[in-house]
Amino acid sequence: MKWSPLINAGAAAAYIALVVLFMNFIQSLRHDTPDTLFDGMGVISLLVFSAAVMAFLFFYQPVVLLVENKKAEALSFFLKTLGMFGLILVVVLALAILQ
Repeated sequence: MKWSPLINAGAAAAYIALVVLFMNFIQSLRHDTPDTLFDGMGVISLLVFSAAVMAFLFFYQPVVLLVENKKAEALSFFLKTLGMFGLILVVVLALAILQ
């Protein structure tokens, strides 16, 4: 598979959207129940898993390029991924404001 900053940023945004949908689904099922110990454990586990997914999406390819001693390409790839994600974020925030 050919890696690209747009694919990585899009995958990150898609993952965030899936997490939000999942959390809304869980909230709709449990809207009148008290919180339990498992709720906190689930949230922290989701946080750790999400950090790992985002680290993979943002850092894997730049680290591979660094290992191949392509420092300029690694930095460029990372910054392009970050920039694409920033653009996606601006679009999402604009849509949220206009709603």
